[in-house]
Amino acid sequence: MAITYNKDSNFTHWKAPETKLIDDKPVRFCDVCVHEIRMGDVEDPDIFVADPIWKWQESEAGRWCMENSTEKPYWTRLTDPTTYGYIYRVMARLSEQNETFWRLKWCGLNK
Repeated sequence: MAITYNKDSNFTHWKAPETKLIDDKPVRFCDVCVHEIRMGDVEDPDIFVADPIWKWQESEAGRWCMENSTEKPYWTRLTDPTTYGYIYRVMARLSEQNETFWRLKWCGLNK
């Protein structure tokens, strides 16, 4: 979990989609949920989620996201009201082309 970080502590998570001109062509960038982890009700969920996040970072999809995101990926924690646990989401800022590639290749793997 050393590479990703929790943007909740900075209160700056999730930026609105933006379009930049690159080589006189408009390219859209947005935050994409690239991995989701569900945790049970544990004493310190941030410690317990470190191993699954690390394993994801070392996978092919994780390494690709770390290399191709425009900013450092971050994670968010939400309370899951149905299981009284937690939902962790790893978010990456991807260009429209990279988002399409990711969705076609890995989108169904983290469900």
